[in-house]
Amino acid sequence: MLKEAKREGFSFSIYLLFTAILLAVLWICVAVGSVFVTPSDIVVAVWRTICGLPIPEGIAQSIIVFIRIPRVLAVALSGAALSICGAAMQGLLRNPLADGSTLGVSSGASLGAVLAIAFGLNIPGFANGGVMLMAMTFAFLSMLIILGLAYRLDFSLSTNTIILIGIIFSMFVNSIVNVVVTFAGEKVKTIMFWTMGSLSGSDYQDVFILCVALLIGGAILLHYSRELNAFAIGEDNARHVGVNVRRVKLVVMIAVSILIGVCVSIGGTIAFVGLVVPHMARMLVGPNHRRLLPASLFGGAVFLLLADLLARILLNPLELSIGVVTSFVGAIAFVYIFYISRKGKS
Repeated sequence: MLKEAKREGFSFSIYLLFTAILLAVLWICVAVGSVFVTPSDIVVAVWRTICGLPIPEGIAQSIIVFIRIPRVLAVALSGAALSICGAAMQGLLRNPLADGSTLGVSSGASLGAVLAIAFGLNIPGFANGGVMLMAMTFAFLSMLIILGLAYRLDFSLSTNTIILIGIIFSMFVNSIVNVVVTFAGEKVKTIMFWTMGSLSGSDYQDVFILCVALLIGGAILLHYSRELNAFAIGEDNARHVGVNVRRVKLVVMIAVSILIGVCVSIGGTIAFVGLVVPHMARMLVGPNHRRLLPASLFGGAVFLLLADLLARILLNPLELSIGVVTSFVGAIAFVYIFYISRKGKS
């Protein structure tokens, strides 16, 4: 009982700290940019906009309310979604390198979105709906193809096999994307900018969609946190303790596909968030998925917010793609994690 109380106290205090850090980073990201905004101006602009009151002269309402706040919220939600997906896939596959980008799922989602953009596939009455639906569908199909091929080649689904199949699949998909771009005509510029990953044009509709997707997909993944703990000791042992392995795998993969598909359809390809952040969270809260998944949510939001802030201010007035920043950090982390995982087996 005493140990449980200490654990609960630890969880409450650390998540309280995570919340405080997230709110502070959100505030900084809204204030800092090509135009610096004071904290008082942010409060006045937000409060008066909510109340429908006129904004005093000198306060850039359009920058604060209609540009930065929706962008910052979209970045935070995308980071949280991508991170919890990475943590769930690493637990499900017992693979420290599992992530939407390393497995090729993000590439598959990108192919679906690029096809929708190039051929103008739309859902009447739902802006960006065609891109979103295609991205989610192709993300799920990509996951099935990659895991199916890996299982055919190696029944143990080892790290090397899955990563190798993921890399080959990503190269294959990228070649198809290049063919589509060749015939995309006037939409080439849109596709190329989108494939680099950016949330610069996000609006409140995107924030709402990301929020709904994260609430649904995140709730599903959190619900299966105990089952993911059981997977850590192997599928056979999970079966022995009463886990319906096939159902859990299918539900988790669907939830991950939905989240990755929505994120890719709105912000393009943002790699390595789900690879880096869960490992950082695991160092803080341990491998228990009941703590790891919520910690990954907070960590992913903070990580991507800082990456987006760096992309905005590093080459000011020019703006880097957020995907460039995450890929640079993630590539270094990928090599380090792969080295540590191989060293641990030797």
